[in-house]
Amino acid sequence: MAAPRENVNLLFKLYCLAVMTLVAAAYTVALRYTRTSDKELYFSTTAVCITEVIKLLLSVGILAKETGNLGRLRASLRENVLGSPKELMKLSVPSLVYAVQNNMAFLALSNLDAAVYQVTYQLKIPCTALCTVLMLNRTLSKLQWISVFMLCGGVTLVQWKPAQATKVVVEQNPLLGFGAIAIAVLCSGFAGVYFEKVLKSSDTSLWVRNIQMYLSGIVVTLVGVYLSDGAEIKEKGFFFGYTYYVWFVILLASVGGLYTSVVVKYTDNIMKGFSAAAAIVLSTVASVMLFGLQITLTFALGTLLVCVSIYLYGLPRQDTTSIQQGEMDSKERVIGV
Repeated sequence: MAAPRENVNLLFKLYCLAVMTLVAAAYTVALRYTRTSDKELYFSTTAVCITEVIKLLLSVGILAKETGNLGRLRASLRENVLGSPKELMKLSVPSLVYAVQNNMAFLALSNLDAAVYQVTYQLKIPCTALCTVLMLNRTLSKLQWISVFMLCGGVTLVQWKPAQATKVVVEQNPLLGFGAIAIAVLCSGFAGVYFEKVLKSSDTSLWVRNIQMYLSGIVVTLVGVYLSDGAEIKEKGFFFGYTYYVWFVILLASVGGLYTSVVVKYTDNIMKGFSAAAAIVLSTVASVMLFGLQITLTFALGTLLVCVSIYLYGLPRQDTTSIQQGEMDSKERVIGV
């Protein structure tokens, strides 16, 4: 009976990864269309905020189906949300760290050449693997580490854009830029793995955890809306520039966010990184067909590296989806003796 159950679990994980990849690719293509076709651009900060609200509502809806009736839903929300301020604070950490990451990434882009930024920012992939090893007590084989760095190089090549000559002289501080990119990379790895640890360290429902995190996410994004575009939003309105395509992008981002949490829950952040890389490749291929984007040698080489890295990472049979219990089991056996 064990083998069929393992096959079902494997198929479920592959399904989640495939859906996340396709949704992420569709989101990237749709986002590119809205940012190039709409005459009056919407405020991206408001779109992020609305995405958090929709993810919260979807999570509540799924939790309602999981609990079975409205009374149990209210009891679950009262116990795990309203009655658990410590848990809310615990799940606010990823939202705050991601906010710091986004600001540091913007600061780094302002003080580094685009090419340097593209290369250094992909260090978030091996940083996530390192955080997984340190925070979740897991081990990766040499082949898996090679595949992680190969993925890092592949994504860099796929997204590579040659520098364009410009007469505008921009004053940059490379030291500040590298410091900001280092913080952004560390924040990316830490936040993802921290959320994974919270999900897998208790039996609390995934959707309850999502609700806890999205509540804090809404607060953080509202602060971002006020600080970044507050004056213009007062003048033009919160939903300025919104079209059906913009709402479609927001819906894709919301669904993609939910599937990302499912992938983290049942696989891990490293597999999420591989899935995101595959989505980048798929979205670029789609852009070739839809927008006439030209395939370059660097893109072809990067795609090859991404595909090979995914294959190599999948070769080892080692399970990296749950916190290892090997050391605990060995200690129990010693105590028993």
